[in-house]
Amino acid sequence: MNDFYIILTACLVAINCAIMGSFLVMRKMVMIGDAISHAVLPGIFFAYIFSGSTSSLPILIGAASSGILATIIIEWLTHKAKLQSDASIGISYTLLFAIGIILISKFGANADIDQQCVLYGELEYVPLWLEPIIGNFYLPKQTIILLIVSVIVLFAVIWGYKGLLITTFDENYSLSIGIGVGFWHYFLMSGVSLTTVVSFESVGAILVIAFLSGPPAIAYLLTGNFKKMLVLSCAFGILCSIIGYYLAKSLDVSVAGSISVVIGGVFAIVFTATTLRKSKIDVISN
Repeated sequence: MNDFYIILTACLVAINCAIMGSFLVMRKMVMIGDAISHAVLPGIFFAYIFSGSTSSLPILIGAASSGILATIIIEWLTHKAKLQSDASIGISYTLLFAIGIILISKFGANADIDQQCVLYGELEYVPLWLEPIIGNFYLPKQTIILLIVSVIVLFAVIWGYKGLLITTFDENYSLSIGIGVGFWHYFLMSGVSLTTVVSFESVGAILVIAFLSGPPAIAYLLTGNFKKMLVLSCAFGILCSIIGYYLAKSLDVSVAGSISVVIGGVFAIVFTATTLRKSKIDVISN
């Protein structure tokens, strides 16, 4: 059952990140997920200081607050200070991440807060914290939280699909017909923050970034239809999670690292195949 718990948890993270990541890829904002995943450390530290506990709820609230703060700083630097978005992201997340590292390494020695876990996650240890569901059926605590978040993300995207889609592909047209571009931007960023914050405890920041960018990028290479892109992103995320887990198990290496490598490998294969296909089509057409 441990294999099932770990794979299920990884797949839930993959699905949530694939959905959010697809919008980020099309908006050319995928690195904002990187910023949020690194910026959660100060929020985690202050949540522990004020609550005196490393339980999920205070940590989740603190991390989410820190992630939203990072988003606000990025937006302010981009639109008010007129910095380029990549510069705004780089300044924001390195500042918050560095502050978090310093605070935790200096004052968090007695707490169960490890910056390495934030980077690489604790996916292998997910089965250690089981909660009863029905009868003798148990699920890991983190998996239950991810299931709840999956439902929230799914319903949020279904409810706001038209607004998200229009503002993603044509911001000027959205403004001309009176759609609140700012509202839908922060709506999406809230979803990205929630997804990233809930996911990093299990899989770590590195794999969250890989899930946000890899499967959507693979799907983007294969289809020009956004709905199909969403489905393919989720499918590739699940596939890479399963392959990556069993590869890690056979080689006795990090599960998060193995899944990230598989995502990169699949992207390389798909990119090569689509590039060769386009080259052949160009040769034939000429």
